[in-house]
Amino acid sequence: MNLPGRARNGLNGVARELLRQPAVEKPRRQWVDDVVAWCHQHDIDLATRINGKTLRFDAALLAQIDDVLESARIAPLGRSLSGLTSSAQAKEGVEEDKATRESPRARRILVSFPPQPIAGLASEPRTIRDVDVQALKLSAFSALIQVENLDSFYEFSLDISALSGYINPLVVYRGDSHYGGGFALLAEAWRKTHRPHIYAGDFDVKGVTLALDSGATHLLLPDIEWLTQHATSLHVPAEQFPYQRRLRKHLAALPSAHPLREYLTLLLEKQRGLRQQWFGGEMGCIALS
Repeated sequence: MNLPGRARNGLNGVARELLRQPAVEKPRRQWVDDVVAWCHQHDIDLATRINGKTLRFDAALLAQIDDVLESARIAPLGRSLSGLTSSAQAKEGVEEDKATRESPRARRILVSFPPQPIAGLASEPRTIRDVDVQALKLSAFSALIQVENLDSFYEFSLDISALSGYINPLVVYRGDSHYGGGFALLAEAWRKTHRPHIYAGDFDVKGVTLALDSGATHLLLPDIEWLTQHATSLHVPAEQFPYQRRLRKHLAALPSAHPLREYLTLLLEKQRGLRQQWFGGEMGCIALS
């Protein structure tokens, strides 16, 4: 029987209390009963420390518990497995806590780089890499391009005149349940660089809202004339209506001559949008504020 996580947390709290006093009594409920069951299984005699209502902890009892943990090659008290990767947990002992470990993709993102020839692999227009956010040197990139849809990310090309002024832009998939956490870390780190963050995604209420929430500075969109001709009410799903209030407030706060006003008016007043996969015409970077 492994020492349950809540029991370990409770014992760690007791250890801190014992720094200030010789003994600590805890009521027999929740994690304390887990400790009692674990001690009985490992032949730790609670003797006079226990009664029907409480369990008394002292330094000697915690030392016995630590001895058992050490002999079983399990992390001692005072060490938390929470937030550690599986490999980091393995260094603490043989116990694995999947419920609190860091997800293997917690810091991973999908990045599209210029072609990188690899022996045995057919050449492709772009090289897609799964990388750790912490491995990126952000100073090497002049702009961050966040691509909302995975299929558009795989096909994304920098052969767009609106992007020609950026040297070595960092093209990253926005993420989903697998990569969303890693991108959030990147977006927060990128915000501190004060360099352009371009959102390439759906022209709909949710897409623009996601761009704002992620700290994007620009939207990559077709010019307004082309978009006005091709946008459709079919690409403005009813489930996105709750997001409109946020965008209406954003629209109201924009200067009268701001180029984003025409886009938001098309989206909010005419209720017409267009998914990224249908984009065409001349593309431009439209400031979000």
